Amino acid sequence: MLEQPKCWTQALQLVEVHCQGEIGKVIVAGAPKIPGRTMAEKMNHINQVDDRLRRFVTLEPRASVNMSVNLLVPPTRADADAGFIVLQADRAHAMSGSNCICVVTALLETGRIAMTEPETVVKLDTPAGLVTATARCQDGRCLSVSLDNVAAFVEVLDQPLSTPEWGEIRLDIAFGGVYYAIVDVQQVGLRIEPSHARELAVAGIKIKRLLQQQVSVQHPEIEGLDEIAYVMFRHFESDGVIQTCTTLQPGRVDRSPCGTGSSANLAVLFSRGEVRVGDQRTSRSIIGGEFTAQVLAQTSVGGRPAILPRITGQAWIYGMELMRFDDDDPMSKGFALSDTWGPQVDLLRN
Repeated sequence: MLEQPKCWTQALQLVEVHCQGEIGKVIVAGAPKIPGRTMAEKMNHINQVDDRLRRFVTLEPRASVNMSVNLLVPPTRADADAGFIVLQADRAHAMSGSNCICVVTALLETGRIAMTEPETVVKLDTPAGLVTATARCQDGRCLSVSLDNVAAFVEVLDQPLSTPEWGEIRLDIAFGGVYYAIVDVQQVGLRIEPSHARELAVAGIKIKRLLQQQVSVQHPEIEGLDEIAYVMFRHFESDGVIQTCTTLQPGRVDRSPCGTGSSANLAVLFSRGEVRVGDQRTSRSIIGGEFTAQVLAQTSVGGRPAILPRITGQAWIYGMELMRFDDDDPMSKGFALSDTWGPQVDLLRN
């Protein structure tokens, strides 16, 4: 690990990881303790009480909007090996498939959890619940990580949404670790391809704002999971592959195929009778990366039908980082400019 200069009072140690092109750095040491009896309470503390660490590691001048940072914390439940919270430019989030794969890869390949070949099981405590990861390992590397995700369920199918640009569109709202609004991309006249990334990001943020005015959600069992976090565009290809494009604040697209979004979409397909227990589908990102999403079993959440999804993908460690953590830094709160945030810059809380 990198050596901390003597003049630094505190430093964060990060492992630099990406999953199918989506950056998900992992803070492995140096972070302050986060209050809370559960991971959900810790997430809510970051979002509602003290967001200094999140701002420090996700905003300029130390970061950019097209990335996440995962905070490793001791688990709050006895059946977990580690806990983590996803930190993004807008807020802390309960769960992310690509980030979970990054965390497992960082834990195993740096030796923080012992790797056993050919498979290592890692149980992760998240604000959305327990996630069991099975890493396929060889020669000290994680060749793939399969996530037995939290239960995914449909909130509503074919929800109408009035929009000034596209008239009334229909979308599916489902939970896959966070809440998603899933939109068939042809309704907004775009395609899921790199040349349309900017337009998709803008459309997704516009739809998210309209949803905030017209639709409300609340997880039946977990406090604080009460917003539609992301809008995910979807397209069914002729070979059965599902193109996905999740849009994130302040206005960008996910580089990965999106694990929680693929879980939510799998719940939608199951609810419509288009997949059954044991079936799997391939999710393909805007840049061609792929996850597989499989229905493991049926279950229920708060009395509503749900499925247990498994998401499989791969991440790569590309570096290590030592970040000086100092409240005397005049930019310790970070900043945002409209050249990267666009009109969403007004939403950043000072």
